[in-house]
Amino acid sequence: MVIEVLLVLTLPVAGAAVLAVLGARRRAATVNTAFSFATLLAAAALVVRVIRHGPVITGHEQFFVDSFNVFLVALTAFVGFTTALFSRPYMRIEQHHGRVSRRRLRLYHSMYQLFMGAMLMALLTNNIGLLWVAMEAATLSTVLLVSLYRTRASLEAAWKYFILCGVGIAQALFGTILLYFAAGKQLGNQGTTALLWTHLDAVKNHLEPRVLGLAFVFLLVGYGTKVGLAPLHNWLPDAHAEGPTPVSAVLSGLLLNVALYAVIRFKVLVAGAIGAALPSHILMAFGLFSALLAAFFLWRQRDIKRLFAYSSIEHMGIITFAFGIGGAVANFAALLHMTVHSLTKSSIFFSAGHASQKAGTQQMDDIRGLMTVSPTIGWGLLLGSLAILGLPPFGVFASEFLILTTAMRLHPWATPVLLLTLGIAFAAIFRRAQPMVFGETNAKRLPHSPALLPVFIHLGLVLLLGLYIPPALAHWFRAAARLIG
Repeated sequence: MVIEVLLVLTLPVAGAAVLAVLGARRRAATVNTAFSFATLLAAAALVVRVIRHGPVITGHEQFFVDSFNVFLVALTAFVGFTTALFSRPYMRIEQHHGRVSRRRLRLYHSMYQLFMGAMLMALLTNNIGLLWVAMEAATLSTVLLVSLYRTRASLEAAWKYFILCGVGIAQALFGTILLYFAAGKQLGNQGTTALLWTHLDAVKNHLEPRVLGLAFVFLLVGYGTKVGLAPLHNWLPDAHAEGPTPVSAVLSGLLLNVALYAVIRFKVLVAGAIGAALPSHILMAFGLFSALLAAFFLWRQRDIKRLFAYSSIEHMGIITFAFGIGGAVANFAALLHMTVHSLTKSSIFFSAGHASQKAGTQQMDDIRGLMTVSPTIGWGLLLGSLAILGLPPFGVFASEFLILTTAMRLHPWATPVLLLTLGIAFAAIFRRAQPMVFGETNAKRLPHSPALLPVFIHLGLVLLLGLYIPPALAHWFRAAARLIG
């Protein structure tokens, strides 16, 4: 097996094993960060290999790396590392406040690494059966993370997450079985090799169209539940609101991407068998409906983490819509939006988590005057909110502009819906963020904290991608967009 792929897959699993033993000790957070950093270095080495030598197939063809998934591997490893860095002081404060015990910290650290390993496995595997197993492992590990506080609300959120995503993943399993059945006539009795994506991609034009169309519906419903597409989104706001803030950051910034990645891989196969019209129209419909519904729900929120959880649903809807449009420009825009959304949303949850800790509540009506109380948190939340709302010169503006102009050219009927969605979301988030940042408060000014360094690293990258996309990254996105179709 290629050493870089082996390291990316095994380092998080080794970290989970080590932290299952040492996770309650004082330096466990440092060990967690060290394993995350080592995974990031391995992912960077894998990126270099793919850039130099092209796609990689390894491990008896069970693992496959191309321009599409390698950039998601790099993004996942990077956000995983910065979130681990953020969680060191954050979880220490949570322990000081008595919200978590040393025993639960052991669970948190070990499950965090296991969750990262499951997502990286889902991204790197060439076997659609193993993809399903990895997504189920990611679900089970995050159920334990969401319920970490063991409050009534967190346990309810974890059960809702487990049940809804369990039902969804069962639908995905049925779709996988249908896909395997459709491949049987072309690939014969090849056993598990008939589940390899590269083999299926080679014969996609000859797969049974009707079976494949039905399989895509089940796969979209199954993995779409994990993406948070409406009306399958009900688990997402509760899980984000009740779990620890670092978990909210990786759920919103990473897990949703991985689930959507699975959907797009299957879209490539289905489009080759029955044409792009059916999967494209389904994705556009689900995407627009999710974005519009989430935008309206933003107006009703009182909890800061629930507010940005619904914002994640809105943006995943926009990305899904862009992938539904297809073509070089729309796919490029979707990949760019996926990147900047992950960076921006995780930075917002970092800021929101510290703001909630300072105020002692997640209710936005009780969080006021962050610029006065803690300017670092105030600037982080302000800039993050402006970035996610699509204001120039942040990268979200660039990706949304590309999506809008492509929709105006190819699907003009969708443009008013997109504009309405973006307008409602802008007004809903801005009316909440402004008093939290600039509102009057009698609270005393708090000392400066360097704990929010990951916030400004993420926002700096988002600003850079809005002003200038490095040629290597642009070439990367274009290659992935061509691969998607």
